[in-house]
Amino acid sequence: MTPPSPLKSAAWLLAQRPGAVRVLDCRYALSDPLLGRLAYLEGHIPGAVYADLETDLSGPVQPGGEGGRHPLPDPPVLADWLGAAGIGNGDVVVCYDDPGGGQGFYAARAWWLLRWLGHREVYVLDGGWPAYLAAGGEASTEEPHPVPTTFTPDVQPELVATAQDVQNREDGVLLIDSRAPERYRGDSEPLDKKAGHIPGAVNRPFSAALDEQGQFRAGAEQAGRLAAGDAPTIIYCGSGVSATPNLLARELAGVPLGPNNRLYAGSWSDWVSDEGRPVATGE
Repeated sequence: MTPPSPLKSAAWLLAQRPGAVRVLDCRYALSDPLLGRLAYLEGHIPGAVYADLETDLSGPVQPGGEGGRHPLPDPPVLADWLGAAGIGNGDVVVCYDDPGGGQGFYAARAWWLLRWLGHREVYVLDGGWPAYLAAGGEASTEEPHPVPTTFTPDVQPELVATAQDVQNREDGVLLIDSRAPERYRGDSEPLDKKAGHIPGAVNRPFSAALDEQGQFRAGAEQAGRLAAGDAPTIIYCGSGVSATPNLLARELAGVPLGPNNRLYAGSWSDWVSDEGRPVATGE
């Protein structure tokens, strides 16, 4: 059975009554950590709470790099933040970013994290901020004051793969590297201490999940692009952020998050934190 779509359109969001949906503004830029917050202050969807990749959607970086550059947050800490943001277990949540310039993966990270905590009613705004404005949405500069509530996590461990799971994966488990081809091949590595990819991984750049308008391609296109069929997959990127659009794409293609559609959360930055793990280069 095909899972419900993880996407909501701008038209759908605009049709909801005020306050019926909790909105997370996830805009960010790895090149300048302040840009997302500044963009939020200049204008955001009314009522949206800003979710910062580094401080809200990631845990502290560990000495030695174990867990990667964006470790998973501690579930109770993330749950407390969600509750403070006015998000409870019964709320519908929509996450958005600005997919222009290849930045369309922060909302998917927030979506995945909430699903990891067991929250089903969470979606990504298809096309993000530009789609909202194009649909006639108004921008607000007023920061909301959400009424705190309680979010009780129900962690779904089957959504996560560890480095050991990757190393010991069985035949038939497809390992997908979501980074740009030049990073996969090892031609360049702007962020991590080693270049290349995990041996046996195939390259399916996350950017191809989106069309020229920054919207997700249809499920049939995603299935053809990922070429994974029904095989169980473990998907990774540099630090567990830009892999999430490929996880969402697999769900669009009919494979829900779970044992057959898992995130290697630490990803490449965690993999190379252990000098004993093998590295491959080239195609």
